[in-house]
Amino acid sequence: MAARLKDKYEQEILPRLLESFEIGNHMAAPRLTKVVVNMGCKGAVENKARIDSAVREMASITGQQPTVRKAKKSIAGFKLREGMPIGVAVTLRRDRMWEFTDRLISVVLPRIRDFRGVKSKLDGRGNYSLGLAEQTVFPEIEFDKVEYSQGMDVTFVTSARSDEMGYALLKELGMPFAS
Repeated sequence: MAARLKDKYEQEILPRLLESFEIGNHMAAPRLTKVVVNMGCKGAVENKARIDSAVREMASITGQQPTVRKAKKSIAGFKLREGMPIGVAVTLRRDRMWEFTDRLISVVLPRIRDFRGVKSKLDGRGNYSLGLAEQTVFPEIEFDKVEYSQGMDVTFVTSARSDEMGYALLKELGMPFAS
């Protein structure tokens, strides 16, 4: 089963992008290449169960088993030693990427209280990152079973050559940018 957003991209969005940026070859058009979801685990140094909880929740949110990220350096002030687990991350590609993006745009972002759109600042290379304050905005997470409230970062990596192209792509996909 193909992703709904992927079909929309191929049939509606791609022709509009080709026309608006005057691109002759459809392979040169901006497209979504991957989505990286990262969750730092505050307090994982003292409590190892936080990493296990984050792995379970990230797997249910993304549909893919996350990798555990370890500290690169020791920092005495944080009681952190090199190699200690401090977060989890997932890189989504192909259909899982399209399904996650569709769910994030159409279900998750509208569920955020007092939501007025996301900031329209891209990174200079056509990629976009947004932060979510807690994981409970995802419908897969049962609010009663949440042990630790944790935020996450979602990065949309595109093949766009400029912020203008990346913004146009994400806007067409339905990203609710604040005006």
